[in-house]
Amino acid sequence: MQLPPVAATTVGSFPRPTWFGPLQSEDPAVRHEAQDDATVVVLRVQEEAGLELVSDGEQRRAEGFIHHVLGGMEGFDLTRKRGKIIRRNRSGREREVPVVVGKVRRTGPIVVDDLRFAKAHTDLPVKMTVPGPLSAVDSTYDEVYGDERALAMDIAVAINEEMLALQAAGCDVVQIDEPAMTRYHDKTAEYGLEALERCLEGVTIPTLVHLCYGYPGGDRGGGQHEYTYPDLLEMLLETRIGGFSLEFARSGYDPEILKGTGDRLVMYGCIDPGDSPVEPLPEVVSRVRAALRYVEPERLMIAPDCGLMTVSRELARAKAALLGTAAREVRKTL
Repeated sequence: MQLPPVAATTVGSFPRPTWFGPLQSEDPAVRHEAQDDATVVVLRVQEEAGLELVSDGEQRRAEGFIHHVLGGMEGFDLTRKRGKIIRRNRSGREREVPVVVGKVRRTGPIVVDDLRFAKAHTDLPVKMTVPGPLSAVDSTYDEVYGDERALAMDIAVAINEEMLALQAAGCDVVQIDEPAMTRYHDKTAEYGLEALERCLEGVTIPTLVHLCYGYPGGDRGGGQHEYTYPDLLEMLLETRIGGFSLEFARSGYDPEILKGTGDRLVMYGCIDPGDSPVEPLPEVVSRVRAALRYVEPERLMIAPDCGLMTVSRELARAKAALLGTAAREVRKTL
């Protein structure tokens, strides 16, 4: 994979076309065709925006970025749900989540066909996303294991098998989404690092861990960025992870934190992914140049803080285009 310095990319998700929702209830053939068409649309949006590493826009993930993948594994029941407090949302109320009903194992490809379809419809490098084990544990109700570490390790084995299949199918980058790690530094140290390492076994293509604070808005309450990155980055440098996807636009964190990324790749969140006005180009360029004080251009990619699926298609398109323009502007002065 060849990317320019300060490459423009995306975290993963994009809003679905307005016509897509009603078709979700149609028969499987109609739904599959709609998902294909929506994926092509989102790939074109990214190409036109000037992004240099694209995703499938997660157009097939109607159940969410975690449950879409877990639903392709044995051991989860996504239809019989039970309330559980999802503490990383900081709302204190119960959420309906899938139930762990048996030993977790991967029985076949889950998002490999999604990758193949995307690669068949773009000449750009493609990044695919999978959920991390810690966040998967935090998003399910366990009726079988009674041991979070044991559950996380079985999930890690299944995710590793999927990552190896993605690698064999020509995936350019795999991103492991771990929003729970930003909340649970204790669990990250207890078993999250070990589970992440298991995910990476045998994987040789570039990998990133997305240390997310969640989508903007919702009922997550205040203090979204209460748990900061430095301690977490120090722990994660003990693993083989290839790089980090980090939020700086909404958090207001000092880019000096990037000193803690070592020699790894950095996907630098420099645009607010929420329903806010598009930032001025000079402001984003200034943010990127601040990051370049601590990260070499060849290690730096720029992206929104999080996925763009919660905003309008028009706004997502404008924010993606801003990234592409900012990357080109910064490269002029390297």
